[in-house]
Amino acid sequence: MARHALLVGGTRGIGRALAADLLGAGWAITLASRTTRAQELEEAGATWRPCDASDPAAAADLVAACEPIDALIVCAGPYHRVPFFKETAEGWRGMFANNLDPVFFLGQAVLPGMRKRGWGRILTFSMANAAKLQANPRVAAHYVAKSGVVALTRTLARVGANRGVTANCISPGFIDSGSAPPEELAEMVPKIPAGRVGTVDEVVALARFLLSDQGAYVNGADVPISGAWGL
Repeated sequence: MARHALLVGGTRGIGRALAADLLGAGWAITLASRTTRAQELEEAGATWRPCDASDPAAAADLVAACEPIDALIVCAGPYHRVPFFKETAEGWRGMFANNLDPVFFLGQAVLPGMRKRGWGRILTFSMANAAKLQANPRVAAHYVAKSGVVALTRTLARVGANRGVTANCISPGFIDSGSAPPEELAEMVPKIPAGRVGTVDEVVALARFLLSDQGAYVNGADVPISGAWGL
């Protein structure tokens, strides 16, 4: 029986590429997002469900409708660059609602089933330097929310580890995923020790390992994929 992955926010960029890769490997895929759909993934066999995963009831209903879920992949989380003194209460709360809340609500809903079945994978996405907990006044709200994703992922790992469940965080640096203008990526290249931006395929390969049986002892990790940027 094919494994089933629920990808939340998986209709764009890295999430979209990962969904396509898993479909090709024989996984059953459910995509969830507020409104955006990926037509070619649905044509390839994925199922799409509308969901605002920042709403606890909606997140719980989504998980209930999709069970059994072998892998939860939370790719949702918009980027938000606002200087500290220009940040608003709405912007601050929005970063937590969109980046951190879905990890909590979905993780809380999906873990009981995974624990009962004795196998599960949870993947979250942060940013390459979030675990450093450094000052970042240009992106304070986004940075603090993504730091919270790392800490919460470790909590999910601790809760699930004794029942065959892993929870790990992938923390990309500058990846050519279509989310940033090419000129912005080009400007960053001199600051990246590897001398180039990363590819979506490299992130997908890392994700596939963490989702595999071979990755069963990797649990609670925050894995930067950044060409040594942000270290």
